[in-house]
Amino acid sequence: MKIGKLPEPVLIRSVLKQVKHRREEILMGPSVGVDCAALEVGADEVLVMSSDPITGTVQDIGSHCIHITANDLAASGAEPLGVMLTVMLPDTVEEPEIRRMVQDAEAVCSRLNMEIFGGHTEITNVVNQPVISVTGVGKIKKSELLSPARIRPGQDVIVTKWIGLEATAILAKERTEQLLRRFSPDFVRTAKEFDQYLSVVPDARAVREAGVTAMHDITEGGVFGALWEMAEAGGVGLEVDLKAIPIRQETVEICEYFGVNPYLIMSSGSMMIVADDGRYVVDCLEKAGIHGTVVGRTTGGNDRLLRNGQEVRYLDRPQADELYRALEV
Repeated sequence: MKIGKLPEPVLIRSVLKQVKHRREEILMGPSVGVDCAALEVGADEVLVMSSDPITGTVQDIGSHCIHITANDLAASGAEPLGVMLTVMLPDTVEEPEIRRMVQDAEAVCSRLNMEIFGGHTEITNVVNQPVISVTGVGKIKKSELLSPARIRPGQDVIVTKWIGLEATAILAKERTEQLLRRFSPDFVRTAKEFDQYLSVVPDARAVREAGVTAMHDITEGGVFGALWEMAEAGGVGLEVDLKAIPIRQETVEICEYFGVNPYLIMSSGSMMIVADDGRYVVDCLEKAGIHGTVVGRTTGGNDRLLRNGQEVRYLDRPQADELYRALEV
């Protein structure tokens, strides 16, 4: 199989269909397009949990792992509380590297008012680079929990900031020397600084009172993968204007350099939101200093259409993330 997420048919057949629901306290369990699990622990009180491995980069992995997990929690509407970290390290690692990872993780937790609850750290010969697996915990009132299962036809689809931020920053850091053969130092430095946009916790907070139905952090598989997963979870169709999807020129040019599709590349830092009134959601985002764009609408039936001027095509099932292919170049 290709590196990256399991192909959706395999995920459904060999993972999701093998897992049974038997506890009433579990309000939200494993499903395509669902970022978190939700556990009812009291009257109108829910704990939300998410799990993520960080394998695509070793650059700034400590800060990256906190952002990715906090983003998933925020997509459910929850307030992120903290994380458990499982850190697997090769025997070539040095203590200063370990200290920096933890310091970077702690710095992001401090900014987001989260804590590192604990976890496990070990040196092992089963990895050849640092790998961090993160379990995040958040909380929310049951009445405020967001779920893509509630998506209906006729709603607006909004994308925050710009797609491809995560992959652009990773490629700029992992392939600096290669990119400097084509682009100016200022261009590459700007691309590296896209990691300042990786958190969508502010995005979620900005639209908390905006009548949002569902949110989905645009991660592996890019915006096309996120569109498919949201539509699949909601049982709806889509009609999306490709030209409306926001993207930075740095992302366009770096993806073109590596010969990869920016619409299929890791895009943490951008949130996909579904709501009745997309214009109002965009206004709420703009008041918080966050760029937002209405890119399409949900529809009845199963057709998921991408419009590019007069050209119309169907959205494909999620494919392997293009970042892995770019890193092979």
